[in-house]
Amino acid sequence: MSKFKHVSPARTVASSLALVLICFLATGCQPADKSSASSDTSTTAGTNAMAGMAMAGGSGNGMSSGAMKNIKPVPTQMLGTADWQGMKITAKAMTAVPFIVYNGTKEHTVEPGPNASFHLMIFLADAQTNAVIPYASVWATISQGGKTFFDDRLWPMISRYMGPHYGDDVSLPGAGTYQMSLLISPPVSARHMEYQNVWLSPHRVDFSFHWKAT
Repeated sequence: MSKFKHVSPARTVASSLALVLICFLATGCQPADKSSASSDTSTTAGTNAMAGMAMAGGSGNGMSSGAMKNIKPVPTQMLGTADWQGMKITAKAMTAVPFIVYNGTKEHTVEPGPNASFHLMIFLADAQTNAVIPYASVWATISQGGKTFFDDRLWPMISRYMGPHYGDDVSLPGAGTYQMSLLISPPVSARHMEYQNVWLSPHRVDFSFHWKAT
């Protein structure tokens, strides 16, 4: 004998409609308070812009007090530029701020360490149109006098204020001239015909830049 009781479709629909009506009446038929949300968004955007122009805090509560203590304001500055077969490669530095890394359904907040010097950003764009070139990968190495201070793959990142880039926080021992080497790997994507014969193998770019702690 079946353990399930048959319920007619009409009765099911009627029950669903009744439940929806009850929920609607329980809310008091009031719309959401948009003015409050708008005010909060404006305040958050202003705070994040001052902190380094990045949206931080995965929980929606902004930066932690520990992260705020480690933030050292750094004016955005150019470190170097290069051209690779029509790809404009630009390296910049800005304030080191927290950012979020997503791994499947989990998220992890990366906060700048107490000795973080700046947030390194590498931009890849079409030199003629300035259109962003995504789906590549960038490995950055920063050294001085034969000693390496940073050697890692940069995160593909998005930012409301800085746009798509590849980046990470960098710690340097102090002021001085440093050498930076970038290994740009080809974009892993389908291509339209104008990009048929370019960026087909890894390319290395070398810069020298002067860093002065602020």
